[in-house]
Amino acid sequence: MVAATDRTSPRAAALATTPDSGEQDTDIAALIARLTAEVNQVACEKTRSIQNITNQMKMLALNALIESSRAGVQGAGFAVVAQEVRAVGQQVETIARELETQLTRRTANLMQSITQMTERSRGERMVDLALNAIELIDRNLYERTCDVRWWATDSAVVDCAEAANAANVALVAERLAVILRAYTVYLDLWLCDLDGNIIASGRGRQFDVTGANVANTTWFRDAKKLRSGDDYVAGDVERQPLLGDAQVATYCASVRQGGNAHGRPLGVLAIHFDWQTQARAIVEGVRVDDDKARVLLVDSNFRVIAASDGQGLLTERVPLTLNGRRAGFYNDRTGAQIAFHATPGYETYKGLGWYGVIMQTG
Repeated sequence: MVAATDRTSPRAAALATTPDSGEQDTDIAALIARLTAEVNQVACEKTRSIQNITNQMKMLALNALIESSRAGVQGAGFAVVAQEVRAVGQQVETIARELETQLTRRTANLMQSITQMTERSRGERMVDLALNAIELIDRNLYERTCDVRWWATDSAVVDCAEAANAANVALVAERLAVILRAYTVYLDLWLCDLDGNIIASGRGRQFDVTGANVANTTWFRDAKKLRSGDDYVAGDVERQPLLGDAQVATYCASVRQGGNAHGRPLGVLAIHFDWQTQARAIVEGVRVDDDKARVLLVDSNFRVIAASDGQGLLTERVPLTLNGRRAGFYNDRTGAQIAFHATPGYETYKGLGWYGVIMQTG
């Protein structure tokens, strides 16, 4: 990978290098939950001990009443004391039961609050990680839009688009090959005429595409409609049959007379970003603290275009519940926690409505 694709935004770099605060928060919450449970257990044990003592007091009072009744008049005063002891024991038992009930309820509420706090902390961290993944992609793809607009003004590219003779084709093929040797994130670069015929490519020995027609592809049709050389087309991630069915993200710019942004259109330059390799490196590099968690990139139709587990690529759709939000987290019907963040864009690249997604089942 070239140096350009290794650069990351300050936020992404910070998330990648700082200590795992999510794990620290989880540890603290777990400690508080454990201590709360221990307090609850101690309180319950002590109130039960009090209840046992009051039961003994009531039994002693009952025995005293029985004995005082046998003593007749002489035992009348003792009977009054026994009744008072019995009443005190009953009051203590009532207080103990109320104490146990209140402590149990309050510690249960505290533990529930801790659980909610832990889930929220984990959810917010997952949202940050989802943003991290999509930000890295945005930065990467912004650079692709710069590449295609720059290379479309290359004199060899312009000359070949204007006059596709053997000498110009050979020269531009060599020029594209030189670019590919420096920019290893691309599978191939194609120069097409306005009819969609591929005039030249950078990897002619590996991919025999010269002469093939791509006029029916969406990216080529959109590229023909570009108004100037400052504009570009960012195609959806797709499999490209002419490149061994590889997953690519195709970026296009119009080649114009004289390399001038507003010159007469001469052709289309298409660059095929090696999507699967680069995207996999990003989603697999996101640090999550659960082996079962999936880190995903999904397109505007919620189609999986990258997955840390390599599953569902270009076939699976994730039914995100956005509720009008660009970022957030929630638990789905299965109990899995889902975090998402929409593409924020980077400089002049506004993004394609993609999302970074993390699904955590544990």
